[in-house]
Amino acid sequence: MLKNFRPILIIAGDPKSIFLEIYFKSLKNNKFKNPLILIVNEKILSEQMRALKYNFKINKLDINSLDYKDLNNKRINIIHIPFNEKFISEYIYRSFEKALLLIKKDNKINLINGPINKKKILKQRFLGITEYLDFKTKSKGKTVMLIYNKNLSVSPLTTHLPLKKVHRYINKKKIINHVQQISNFYKKKFNILPKIGITGLNPHCESNFHKSEEKEVIIPAIKYLSKKRFKVSGPYAADTIFLRDKFKKFDVIIGMYHDQVLAPIKSIFGFKAINITLGLPFLRISPDHGPNLEMFLKNKSNPDSLIEAIRFLER
Repeated sequence: MLKNFRPILIIAGDPKSIFLEIYFKSLKNNKFKNPLILIVNEKILSEQMRALKYNFKINKLDINSLDYKDLNNKRINIIHIPFNEKFISEYIYRSFEKALLLIKKDNKINLINGPINKKKILKQRFLGITEYLDFKTKSKGKTVMLIYNKNLSVSPLTTHLPLKKVHRYINKKKIINHVQQISNFYKKKFNILPKIGITGLNPHCESNFHKSEEKEVIIPAIKYLSKKRFKVSGPYAADTIFLRDKFKKFDVIIGMYHDQVLAPIKSIFGFKAINITLGLPFLRISPDHGPNLEMFLKNKSNPDSLIEAIRFLER
């Protein structure tokens, strides 16, 4: 019985991703304190369990009479979501709607979601799940993507934008919100004011072809934040800030676009990082990888990022 621990809702996500495989591996090799509740289609779960040769018993929950104190992780606790292969988007949206409904009823619940195929499911309505949850919770664009590792975290100022559009979305207000959200998170969770380094947008933080974003936007934002006593510095050239002797000076590095900071942190830490959405009324985490459709049902995927996500919420 796990009555003293908060339940963790877990959305299985894309039905043909590696997520259920890594979920089975995580349950088999770890004893988690918090009761885990998987939002998934029961048939999809059973078929993948059989294909991957796992043998967990399923505990199907009634959303109208959930009693968390009676839950344990000896079985897979599920909330069943109907599924029609022709309407995968509807299945994903229903899963999130169910999770948000439960969180609204009990704000002590936190959320983990498996990866989804953004192009196929979000269909240009939202750049990613971060933006979708920002919209659903009326967070007014204040959400921040933080790729967290205890040794170094990174945060892209823009998320899944095409590179040609990135410069249009870089502004002083956005940088200030990013630093404030990250600093508040670290202060609340770890009781520290984090040291934050900010990259430039252009190579070597300069441009010979147009107005420099560094001079026009990034440096004024850093000066403003420094006056407000945030531990922030920069802009730094993105090609050198991730050298070992430099990145160790920071708790967090904020970059101007997605791959500018995600490629280096994955090279350094592999799957030992998790994706946290800041600025929501609840804590949302996802493993730091995509659906990886090429590895579907091959039983070769690494569960470390999901294990890190669950352990983080347990702490």
